[in-house]
Amino acid sequence: MGKSKENQRRTDMCTISTAMGVMVAIILYMFYDDLWLISRYVYVPFVPGTSRAPPRAEDSGGKFRLQHIYHHNTGEDYTSHLRLDITPKFLEENSLHSFSGEEEDQWTSLYESESPWTVELPYKSNAIELKRLAERDPDFVESYLEYARVSGSEAVEKIELEWSDDIVEAPNVTDKDTVITLALMSSNAYVDIPETGDWRDVGWNQSIGYGWNDTGIRGHIFVSDDESTVVIAYKGTSAAFLSGSGSDDTVDNDRINDNLLFSCCCARVSYMWTTVCDCYQSSYTCDQRCLEKELYRKDRYYQAALDIYRNVTHMYPRANIWTTGHSLGGALSTLVGRTFGAPAVAFEAPGELLATRRLHLPMPPGLPGYMEGIWHFGHTADPIFMGVCNGASSTCSMGGYAMETQCHSGKQCVYDVVTDKGWHVNMLNHRIHTVIDDVIMAYNETAPCQPVPPCRDCFNWNFVDGRHEKKKPDDGDLKKPVKKPVEDPPSSTVPSPTPSPTKEPVCKKWTWYGRCYEWGDDDDDNAASMIN
Repeated sequence: MGKSKENQRRTDMCTISTAMGVMVAIILYMFYDDLWLISRYVYVPFVPGTSRAPPRAEDSGGKFRLQHIYHHNTGEDYTSHLRLDITPKFLEENSLHSFSGEEEDQWTSLYESESPWTVELPYKSNAIELKRLAERDPDFVESYLEYARVSGSEAVEKIELEWSDDIVEAPNVTDKDTVITLALMSSNAYVDIPETGDWRDVGWNQSIGYGWNDTGIRGHIFVSDDESTVVIAYKGTSAAFLSGSGSDDTVDNDRINDNLLFSCCCARVSYMWTTVCDCYQSSYTCDQRCLEKELYRKDRYYQAALDIYRNVTHMYPRANIWTTGHSLGGALSTLVGRTFGAPAVAFEAPGELLATRRLHLPMPPGLPGYMEGIWHFGHTADPIFMGVCNGASSTCSMGGYAMETQCHSGKQCVYDVVTDKGWHVNMLNHRIHTVIDDVIMAYNETAPCQPVPPCRDCFNWNFVDGRHEKKKPDDGDLKKPVKKPVEDPPSSTVPSPTPSPTKEPVCKKWTWYGRCYEWGDDDDDNAASMIN
């Protein structure tokens, strides 16, 4: 009897111990699970447009597919920002869409049997170290840009921005299929899209009515199969003399933005040109502040491109964002990529370094350009990419385009088709499908990406601060400011004093790009030294 009670007591103790052990295990599991959730969603700093997950293994990849199309109006209707989702309903209505005539140039022969709406594009990625702004929230970045525009270069140089060294997942630009995929995305942005359908207004000012406006820019949004990476492909320039460049409805507005971004001063090539802004002051003299203000206007393409990026990061807050584009779209992609510290791959883009500096985009101090996450793909037979499409007899000038820049940022990946294939420099070689079908696909390997050589645009122009300079008449002297004409002495019998010899003016203040904007005499320095 006593032994039976003892056994029962031991059994009860074992049961209680087992139950307590199970409870402790459950509590520990819940505790550590909560810690994991907290570390993932609360305590880890988060910046929109970045991924908290570590970059994937080397040469990891997947497939991209078009998911959304953004259309941002410009001009008077710049507040309208529309989005079209590639839904099953849209695919059903456009499944029979085929290209004919001129539309055949809008899609590549590589996927001629597939629809641009459903094609899946392969890619590979790798991890790179990227120095970028520590705070990349769109509100903060745009407030910095606004301050820079209003305050000017001298004030911006005094700002100490906080930078961070991040390991970022970027496209593998040594992989041929990945480069072709990004080029096809840039090509896809030219494809004509329906003006009617389930377009949604995603602008930040919902109180303003919206409608279709053919003068805006587009961003085609490609999403990877696991939604870890999103690519924004910006549409490039539509030109009447280039087939396959999309609808002609945006030609005029594209030309205005091209001439703003890639000319020295508002497309003031000669007195016969109509300028796109009122910043020209006199012969080879331009108002720098005026240029910066014009580039950052709300109805210009750069601001519209920023708004598209903002909406994409709002939809995919945890994804890695890449940007790409062709021609003007390529330049916009690099400007946006630099603004937010995102990898950018451009194809046949004009030199955008001048616009980068005029917009005061964040550039890490002391960082060589080749360590930036920006790649420019192009070939030597494209006059726009090479920066030689200028001069009175050039195709660009005859078409009304003042393409005066040639300096790129980041790295250049150049196919030397002039030497390898005997091509001649020709505007027709600028077309995106020529680049894809006859250049990238024709080479066994991708072009090696090299640092950009030293370069300076608009070296013969004098850029001044318009707030302190009065507009002067045209003059042929490019090195010194125009001297005030000497007035005739009044008619009088009193002899006028002999004028003292004119002294050479001395530069007192220089801009960051090496131009003098304040002149004076040596006497000022001598007087200052005597006082000190």
